[in-house]
Amino acid sequence: MKTALTIAGSDSSGGAGIQADLKTFLANGVYGMSAITALTAQNTLGVRSVLNSTPEFLGDQLDAIFEDIFPDAVKIGMVSSAELIEIIADKLNYYKVKNVVVDPVMIATSGARLIDDDAIKTLETKLFTLATVITPNIPELETIAEQKITSPHDMELAAQKIFNKYGCAVLAKGGHGFNDANDYLFDGAGTWFYGQRIETQNTHGTGCTLSSAIAANLAKGYDLNESVGRAKNYLTGALSTDLNLGKGSGPLNHGFNLRGSDFCD
Repeated sequence: MKTALTIAGSDSSGGAGIQADLKTFLANGVYGMSAITALTAQNTLGVRSVLNSTPEFLGDQLDAIFEDIFPDAVKIGMVSSAELIEIIADKLNYYKVKNVVVDPVMIATSGARLIDDDAIKTLETKLFTLATVITPNIPELETIAEQKITSPHDMELAAQKIFNKYGCAVLAKGGHGFNDANDYLFDGAGTWFYGQRIETQNTHGTGCTLSSAIAANLAKGYDLNESVGRAKNYLTGALSTDLNLGKGSGPLNHGFNLRGSDFCD
């Protein structure tokens, strides 16, 4: 069985972060492992508080994984401090890890800031250069490319700019009220992925889910274009059941296509 590792924060409500990643790995047929960068107290209404792992403890988690069950792919999500980013980069380099998907999480769906300002540049210089692909949404794309995004052409230019600067493929995601469900991948050649817009407010964890599904498919040996296409199809399915849990932006149904012997709706 192929394996994948998520390096990210924990979401106590189960909709995003480590919890969403592990559900996504399972639903996409790979064995999931985790290294937790932070504990968050959050629900569908927002993030209440964040408690970061120490760099030493994060390093121990990564060593424990890489020395035993080596992952076929790695997804990196919420990492809020420069010190933690540097530990991750050191371990990825030391163990010569491949198939790295970086979701540059900066702001939660609820609007909460999830990364220190001084950590953004460290993220760009230390992790983007090791990534197979990064998956920024529109606000993240604007921050990284240092330009305003107001059109599909702007998405293309920003993705190409980041690729040329850091050497990683860029999946510029639509959404946020603009170009919804349509994403642009630039890996030296440009490809648009057109998706089905799902009318729902329950979008908590969509970015985590998409990046983890890409990692799962890379782990299984699919190329990047195929991995992105398969991941988008999975995300559409997880959104389309409109799970509707909680009082705010609810989580996705990560197990929409799983049915155990005791499954009930």
